[in-house]
Parts: sequence; C-alpha cells; structure tokens
Amino acid sequence: MLSDKAKKEIEEIHGRYHSRRSATMAAMQIVQAEGGHLTEADMREIAEIVGVNPVQVQEVGAFYSMYNVERPVGKYHVQVCRNISCSLLGAEHIIETLEKKLNIKTGETTTDKLFTLTTAECLGSCGTAPMMQINDDYYEDLTDAKVGEIIGKLK
Repeated sequence: MLSDKAKKEIEEIHGRYHSRRSATMAAMQIVQAEGGHLTEADMREIAEIVGVNPVQVQEVGAFYSMYNVERPVGKYHVQVCRNISCSLLGAEHIIETLEKKLNIKTGETTTDKLFTLTTAECLGSCGTAPMMQINDDYYEDLTDAKVGEIIGKLK
C-alpha cells in the first residue's frame, strides 16, 4: 500500500504533464525511492492513480532497467552493461571481478544488503565501454583497478 506521502507527491506531479498517464514513470520513481523496489501491489495502485491499466505500469517496469520490480535491491544497485560494445571490451571480466570482490553471483545481494549485482542489456554509453551504473551514477572505461577503487569507496 502506497504511503500518503507518495500518493501526495504523485498527485502533485500531474500538473507537469499533458495527461495523467504521462506521469507513470515519475510515479514509479517516487514509489521506488520510498520502498527500494516496486511490488505488484504498488504498480496496481500507481495504475489506478494515473488512470492506466496495471499491465501498462508492469510493462514500463519490465522494460526500463532503472526500476527494481518485485525484488528488493541493496543500498547500491550495481548494473553492468553487457551489450555488444561492453561485451567486446571486457564486460564479462568486469562481472567476474565484481562477483569476486562482492562475494556474490550476478542477481544476488550481499548478506549485509549493501550491494546487488545485476546486468543490463544497454546503459547507453557504448563509447566508454565497459561500463556500469551504480544507482544513478555511471562508471566508464572500467578496469579491475577502477572497479576495486569504486567498490572500496562505497563500503
């Protein structure tokens, strides 16, 4: 169940959009920021507020990598791009390095709930591959040393 605060914020953003349904992504961000992820119930309530079918909200959640649908993530959500440019320039090696440093496999969260490691199909930074996104920050031209430094600063 969405908090009163989240509902109020969603209602306040409607004025920024031509139609209520255009506020879907912003509403999803508000709810996720509050709870860390989006549940099926959250998406049904968002759909009701913005006036769309619940499956439309679910489709948005499934398409965009910025939404954590149906599963909580750690404080730091580490997403490694594995599309063609990143793969050709060492994404798999970066993933292996992160798995070793964090002592988890892709798709898992550390026991202290600090890090979740996932992959993304494309994060839109092909010219600076390999790259990863941690929460809202991009880290590009990755090497083992850079990955170690970045993770070390977050621990």
